[in-house]
Amino acid sequence: MHCPFCNVADSKVIDSRLAAAGSQIRRRRECLSCGERFTTFESYEMVMPRVIKSNGKNEPFDETKLRRSLMHALQKRPVTQEQIESVLSDIQLKIRRLGERDVKSRLIGEIVMQSLFGLDHVAYVRFASVYQDFQNIDAFQRQIELMQQKSQDDEVL
Repeated sequence: MHCPFCNVADSKVIDSRLAAAGSQIRRRRECLSCGERFTTFESYEMVMPRVIKSNGKNEPFDETKLRRSLMHALQKRPVTQEQIESVLSDIQLKIRRLGERDVKSRLIGEIVMQSLFGLDHVAYVRFASVYQDFQNIDAFQRQIELMQQKSQDDEVL
């Protein structure tokens, strides 16, 4: 690690601690040349798979796009920002755990719907209406019936 004060490459670690809920390591360093102290943060870099769109086009995973979709579905719903961040992280973790280099957007949509179902049923229906391209009220009604059946099945378990 180069010293930000004198640009010498040698420094020693004085202290290391977990930061950002365990997803980073905070290191306090001291330059061996000038003696100045500085802090660095170390975090892992996870590569998300590429997304295969329904038209066959391949594009990089875009967290901003996912966040925007979630925020749109959750607009004016009684859900905290912490819950949204948790769901967003959970969705990304599930996508990474697939272990694929390329993931179809359809599968990502299913993962998002599953997460929204557990968080807020209205947001789930909102997202499903766009994702599944509902064309009429019957499509909404079928989705609500499926949701009610799933809720009843979950209660039985």
